Amino acid sequence: PAVRLFSRDGAAVAEEVPNAAAWQDGAVLHIGDARYRVERNPPALTELRLPRSLLAGFPVCPKVSAEFAAPQHCLFRWFREQRPAGGGDAAGEAWVETAAAERVFTPSNALVGLRLKLRCTPGDGEQRYGPAREVESSGPVEAGPGACTFDARHLYTKKVCGHGSVRAVSYNILADTYAQTEFSRTVLYPYCAPYALEIDYRQNLLKKELAGYSADLICLQEVDKSVFVDSLAPALDAFGLEGLFRIKEKQHEGLATFYRRNKFSLLSQHDIAFSEALLSEPLHKELCEQLAKYPLVQEKVLQRSSVLQVSVLQSTTDPSRKLCVANTHLYWHPKGGNIRLIQIAVAMSHIKHVACDLYPNIPVIFCGDFNSTPSSGTYRFISSGGIAEDHEDWVSNGEEERCSMSLSHPFKLLSACGEPAYTNYVGGFHGCLDYIFIDKNALEVEQVIPLPSHEDITTHQALPSVSHPSDHIALICDLKWK
Repeated sequence: PAVRLFSRDGAAVAEEVPNAAAWQDGAVLHIGDARYRVERNPPALTELRLPRSLLAGFPVCPKVSAEFAAPQHCLFRWFREQRPAGGGDAAGEAWVETAAAERVFTPSNALVGLRLKLRCTPGDGEQRYGPAREVESSGPVEAGPGACTFDARHLYTKKVCGHGSVRAVSYNILADTYAQTEFSRTVLYPYCAPYALEIDYRQNLLKKELAGYSADLICLQEVDKSVFVDSLAPALDAFGLEGLFRIKEKQHEGLATFYRRNKFSLLSQHDIAFSEALLSEPLHKELCEQLAKYPLVQEKVLQRSSVLQVSVLQSTTDPSRKLCVANTHLYWHPKGGNIRLIQIAVAMSHIKHVACDLYPNIPVIFCGDFNSTPSSGTYRFISSGGIAEDHEDWVSNGEEERCSMSLSHPFKLLSACGEPAYTNYVGGFHGCLDYIFIDKNALEVEQVIPLPSHEDITTHQALPSVSHPSDHIALICDLKWK
């Protein structure tokens, strides 16, 4: 017949053989004189994209999506535009291959003014490669800002810490959805150059900052969904980190937790929205009944979109070592101390359920922007294990919103980075709002990476600035099992 299928070893495949068995890798289809080699599920790129903004000295991390392939097995070749012999602008017709063959490319100052091109060949790790695709940058490499606030911190974090230790980072990265409002530009951050508030610019700084911390755990707050999907997840994936995202209810931003793939595997996720959990989970029935006595406060608590991200991780080298990693961003209002106390009570009950009931006695690391200073009821509750019903935060918004309860939790938690003078520094306010709380029965602090100097923070008056991508400062510490 004119059409025959032959197996890899040259034998004709009988027509009654099912398709799944017949079409094997290496089989050859004969149609007349033409020969077609069969390749099942060949590696193929579905998306290849470069960031819009490229800065000299900052890593360029492409977004790579593929079928039957993985970014770590793909081949990468980077090109730059050829600069015309007589100077002037590059024509874009001729491309010169650079020496770079890694997934992440950091352009040098010599490439300022030139566009980049990436050629990617998808691979599956088994020496099979699909057709290559190319993508050119939409604009040229621009000059970087020079020294950044995090440069000195990177000197402490050049290497990933050993297997008995965990480097944890907590960082509110300032959502684009808030940075781009007229209020932000004119009232909150009038001292910040408008281009430095743009997310394309800030992402360059964020990716370099986070990659340079060589962290095992990164908990981020105020993460725009698009920033997670298109920027942070692909970039940190290239540096060995797996990302998890939980969006806030009815919002465009949320929480992200990243963990180092060769140190941890994900066992389970237990994320909740505070308001929903309070109403629907039997765990919080007693608290819910108490809250019902204070309808004004109850209404405010239930209107909030705040969420809690909880991930249970297991060490890849010692399966007996597990961690309960929690991440949250509590209600922001200065007079909302009573609301935050309810939110943190729900959080601690939920974490207790995960770290005592589901996985008995696993250590807790609780990161976040708690919007609470060390003198607050929330900080006291977390660090001391309880709060009395006469604490002043129950009347944080006046007597008409008094909401008095006595609360407790079973954990012995410690702020790993202590109580810095500030973790948030804007024109009209500075204070310590962010913490990494650790289970002091199971974990101890090996080192705290120093915060940037006050001089660095105030070089451009306050945060954010051309040299710092957020209005908060990342907390970083190395922890080890006791």
